Amino acid sequence: MTSAAINVVLSPPEIDHLPNRDLTNTIAVVFDVLRATSTMVTALAHGAAGIWPVRTIKEAFALKEKHPAALLGGERLGDLIPGFDLGNSPLEYRENVRGREIITTTTNGTIALRAVEHASSILAGALLNIDAVARRLNSQSTHEILLLCAGTFREPALEDILAAGMLISLLPNREPTDSAQLALALYRQYQSNLQVPLYQSRNGRALLAKNRRLEVEWCARPSIYQLLAGMTPDGSIRVIP
Repeated sequence: MTSAAINVVLSPPEIDHLPNRDLTNTIAVVFDVLRATSTMVTALAHGAAGIWPVRTIKEAFALKEKHPAALLGGERLGDLIPGFDLGNSPLEYRENVRGREIITTTTNGTIALRAVEHASSILAGALLNIDAVARRLNSQSTHEILLLCAGTFREPALEDILAAGMLISLLPNREPTDSAQLALALYRQYQSNLQVPLYQSRNGRALLAKNRRLEVEWCARPSIYQLLAGMTPDGSIRVIP
């Protein structure tokens, strides 16, 4: 018997419509490979207690007033936000985050996470933890699956679609929509070397131009963490069982 469908949202303009969509029987997985969800997974793997994704810098500072011990992390145009403790590089989150709450806002990733906060469950997906995400989804055969590619500004992001395609390849019993088949085809084109498309992507080239090659290399490593990063009822992203 074929399991429920798997669909992919390829770009930010599609994400705009999701707050008004019925997602009560849907598991949403958000990919912002370069770099928001990769950073979240890395932070949680290194002991961060939880991560609060918010849409705007103003929201971040307001939430900081309620949680004064929390760190502020995130980016605008790829760079550290003035007054914040951390940027959006996963390499920054491998130290000094154990036991800490983090409030974060990014150009695309945190907006995508908030767009589906009414889904049955929400996972932060990355290449870094993709096997763990696949195992969870393979155990949830009655739920629809919606993969969100956070994108770059208002455009699709190659690396997010690639990750969605890789995840689809690990879910053989799902019925893919046309957009899911497109993502799967892209992954199959590059599956022998995942670094290549990340370097070629718009975000990858921007990071290389800023001498951040190590960040791209880090985000291209599949399944180095076996953890699930999920949104909890209070709206934060935490390690979930």
